[in-house]
Parts: sequence; C-alpha cells; structure tokens
Amino acid sequence: MGLSLPDPKGHQRDVVFLNERGHCVVLGTAGSGKTTMAVHRARYLATAPGVGGRTLLVTFNKALVTYLRGMGTASPNLRIETYHTFARGYLAHRTKAPVRICKSKKHMVERALEEARERHPSRAVMQRPLDFFMDELHWMAGHGIVDQRTYVEGRAPRVGRGKPLQRPEREMVFDIYQRYVRLRAEAGYAYDFDNMASTVLETLKNDPTERLYRHVVVDEGQDFTPEMIRSLAAAIPDDGSLTFFGDYAQQIYGSRMSWRSLGLRVSSVVEFAHNYRNSRQVAQLAQSLSNMPHFKDDVDLVQPTGAAADGPKPTILETAGKGEQLVQAASNALALGADRQVAILMRTRDREDELESLLKRGRVPVRRLHRELARWTNEPGVFYGTYSAAKGFEFDSVILPFCDADELPKTSEVEAHGLDEAKAREARQLYVAITRARTDLVMLHSSKLTDLLPQEMSDLYVRVSL
Repeated sequence: MGLSLPDPKGHQRDVVFLNERGHCVVLGTAGSGKTTMAVHRARYLATAPGVGGRTLLVTFNKALVTYLRGMGTASPNLRIETYHTFARGYLAHRTKAPVRICKSKKHMVERALEEARERHPSRAVMQRPLDFFMDELHWMAGHGIVDQRTYVEGRAPRVGRGKPLQRPEREMVFDIYQRYVRLRAEAGYAYDFDNMASTVLETLKNDPTERLYRHVVVDEGQDFTPEMIRSLAAAIPDDGSLTFFGDYAQQIYGSRMSWRSLGLRVSSVVEFAHNYRNSRQVAQLAQSLSNMPHFKDDVDLVQPTGAAADGPKPTILETAGKGEQLVQAASNALALGADRQVAILMRTRDREDELESLLKRGRVPVRRLHRELARWTNEPGVFYGTYSAAKGFEFDSVILPFCDADELPKTSEVEAHGLDEAKAREARQLYVAITRARTDLVMLHSSKLTDLLPQEMSDLYVRVSL
C-alpha cells in the first residue's frame, strides 16, 4: 500500500503559502506536522504558476528520504535528497571530478590523538576519550572553524558543553585537528562528511553560474550544522527562497545550536505548538521530559499546547534481565504487528542481531530502519532500529527496551562530555523515541530505571513487573 500525504490542517495551510522569496523559519513541537508542511511547501514552490521553479526538499537521513519520496510527491521540478547527496552532486558538477569522501576519519583522529599523547603525556585534556575529540572536530567543521585563532580564542558562540575548554586545551585540540587534516590529505581525500558543507559554501560564493534550484525546503533542520544551512542559503538565487523546518527538542546530532546562528535573514518565525500525532498521555510524558533540568538550555524549544485524542498511559515494564527485555519486546511487537505498525527502538545497534532473530520467529512483516531502506509502506508490521533512525517517522505503538540507568545516558557519552551534558544529549534522543508513538508506548528495564524519565510520583505512566 502506498503512502498518502495528509492534508494540512488549520494554520498549517498558511505555511505552504509563505513568502516565495527570502528565508523562512518554521518551528514546531513533535507531532505538529512539520514534515507534512515541508512536503506541501516544497510541492507548492515547485509547481505554483509565477513563483514555481526547481525545488530541493532536503532532509538528514536516507530512510526519511525514502519515506518522503513514497508520499507521491513526484514533480519534474521537485528533488528530494539528503544534504550530502546534494553536496556531493554539486561538488562533482563544479570540479568535473569524482568526489571521494574520507570514511576513516575516526581512525585518523585516533592516530593523531595517540601521537599527541606521546608528545604531551601529562596534559589533562589528552586523557579525554576519542569520542570527545571526534565531537569537537565535528563542531568545528559544522561552524566553519578552520583557523587556529578563531578556535583557540573561543570566538564562536557555544551551546551545550558545560565547562568550557581553556586556551591551552584548545591549542592541544587544534593541533590534533591539523594533524588529522594532514593525514586525510596524505590518504588522498579532500573531503569528509563534516567539511563538505564549508567547501560547498565557499565554492558557491565564487560560482557565477545560474543556480540549479530556485527554492530549498529543509526538513528536520535542527540536525543540520550551521555550515550546511549557510551553503543551502547560498544555493538559491536572489529571487529564491529557503524554508527551514525544525524542532530543537529533537536535536540529536552533536552540540545544540539556535537557528539564529545560521546566518539566515528572517523577519519573523512561525511556531506550531499543537501536537497532532501523540495521544495526550504520550505528549504529557514527552513534555514533562523536556521540562526536566537536564533538558534545559537556551535553544528554541516550542512547548506543546495540545495533543491528539486520549490513549492509555505509557507503561514501564520491569523484567528479570536485559535478555528478557528483548524477548518481551519482540513478543509484544509481534502480537501487535498483525494489525498496526509497531517500532522497537534502541539507543544503539549493538543488540539488533539478537532482536532480529527473535522477530523472525513471528509471521508478520519485519523491517529494519536504516539508510538503505528501499521503500516505505503503510502496511502493518514491525520495524526496528535506533532512536536516530526513527527520526521523522511515527508508529501506532513504540517499544523501548534498555531504559536502564546504566544504558541511558550511554557510558561513552558520560566519559566524553561529562554527566550533565550527556544527560542533555541523551534526553533529546529519548524524547525523539517517545514521540514516535501515536498511542501506545512501552518502556522496559531490568535494573534501576533511567533518571532521564520523570519520577514515578509524576503519575505519567504505570509500572508493571514480570
């Protein structure tokens, strides 16, 4: 069965017909219909007489591209792809050469870090884990920081890292960055997935040719780096438009940032607070999660003011052990998947193979959420994958195993960023997972429940023990 594009509701219709020139920002809470509005907006910009032109609808992951393409949005003037597909295509067109992307950045940064540790064994920052340096280099590239003075002097605004690095520590980090760049060049690569956006931006600034797209629509914009958005803004002509859709409560890739750091020229911001997806009970749990102290910072959160119809309270299910969590998750999903869409979501892919073997014992379709997902369907069945892979989707029922305190936040996140920042990041991951559920939500644990969730006395969920 193919997908159908829902009709816009109420004020959503106004977004479709926003100004066809300049930059527009649309912020909304989970379930407010941002993706629906993004698709309608893109179709309008691609086809409207007088203002229509070639339009790019761009989102963050490939699975969501598959979903969007399945909505029957086909138009000769409308292209739907990920940012990196766009960037790769543009650079290949301009350079007339294949665009080779380094996929071993982590290995190269690890080598640069090991060399730095040999030179500076007593420096405290050198004892930070590899993930810390990977995150720092990702942040630098995402903000277009390539010169030592800007980084070391801390001139770029920073959200979401608690205790800032001191100047000597930044100098050490920048040395590792420079060594990584040399290692990448020696391996024959000009690009990695992080620095492509800056290259596209600089190339567009010096590109006198006619722009391929008149309009760009960005879905899940909160997960794009500032350089990605700046390059997309540079990819349209003076009489074109860029429309940015985002929800900063769902920002899960790297450090948080406000749309105000993107360099967009925006006269007003449209906000959507009504939740059309989640039941009132699921929405209340998600809102309570977003109000907890570790979730708070200065990015642009839109607090929901309404929700869909009533449903059952979310369930917290305690089992005897972590293996039993998967057994129960698979059993419940297979029972429900006969007549509805069910998703089992986990923070990482570490135990996906074990889960898959349990799901194959059933008689309902089982589909993995991943970048190579060939097509999307509205048919009943069970989906499984990570919180991140489920971004942008919705399911009748969602089951979340491993909501234990020793699983959320991830130990690696705590080691890399400290407990407070790890909680801030992991809470957003959990928020995404919870808000995928239309009506039914089950969370499992077998040891102490994660304190990312509101306390039991909140009366937001019911507890069951096996």
